[in-house]
Amino acid sequence: MSRRPPGGLLALPAPAARAQVTTSDGIRLNVETHGRPDPARPAVVLVHGWTCSIPFWAPVIRALDGEFQVVAYDLRGHGASEQPAAGGCSVEALAGDLEAVLEHAVPPGQSAILAGHSMGGMAIMAAAQGEPVRSRARGVLLASTGAANLVAEALAVPFGAFLPAIATVQHWLLTSAAPLGPFSEQLLSHLTLGPGATGEQAAANAAVIAACDRRARSAWGHVLATLDVTAGARSLDVPAHVLVGTADRLTPPAQSRRLARLLPRLEGVTELAGIGHMTPLEAPDAVAGLIRKLALAAGDGGGAGGSAGLTRQEGG
Repeated sequence: MSRRPPGGLLALPAPAARAQVTTSDGIRLNVETHGRPDPARPAVVLVHGWTCSIPFWAPVIRALDGEFQVVAYDLRGHGASEQPAAGGCSVEALAGDLEAVLEHAVPPGQSAILAGHSMGGMAIMAAAQGEPVRSRARGVLLASTGAANLVAEALAVPFGAFLPAIATVQHWLLTSAAPLGPFSEQLLSHLTLGPGATGEQAAANAAVIAACDRRARSAWGHVLATLDVTAGARSLDVPAHVLVGTADRLTPPAQSRRLARLLPRLEGVTELAGIGHMTPLEAPDAVAGLIRKLALAAGDGGGAGGSAGLTRQEGG
């Protein structure tokens, strides 16, 4: 089990409910629910990314507080969820864990907006063909994510996609279980944040990643190194919006543009100028705004409306 990162920017409102949900292979997942169900509005289900945990969503949860019932969970090996045995991290596990959470937190007949950041977005795509997503999801936000070729297209080390030796370094960064070291905040800021990130954001970012068990970091890194959820993206038959920061080194805008072309019901692509990979931490109001737009449109019985074109926004 990973440690809980300190508060500050990551401080969460007290949840209305907390549960341990058991997956099909016996892993216990920590699930926290904020707010109460509203029959007139879908629930919002948040799925965090690699090396993160529920507190990573704190700025977004605070922004949505009082508007929607918000459900968030720790991926297996992260936060307060159970660490799986060897071989327990896989694309199938990503999908199955999301399905278990949906079946627990979103009763039949109730709808949900799914918002996934990075590996969380990949979890949504991996689960797209399963009954829980097909019957409950009424909108999807895919933030700072991609469907395939993550190592080859990352810009963690410049020109990694072109020089095999540098691509190998990127693969090592993704899969290593080595300690983060004394310069972790500076390194993590370079890899995951945009140039305009505040000192508070940099400290919170480093804290949430450092809290992740390094065995889980490595195990999931190996999954991401070969992950391909292209088929899931193509079958995600629900209004979907794609969000990315223009300074994202881990899943660059080219990934999001390619992902957008796969989605059958694309509502739009938003690129946030100067924002890095950690969009929910760097630009929580933009993330909350897109969730709100999808949720309110779902309550009206339609898509989010408007053009499915590219929108560029100033970050922050």
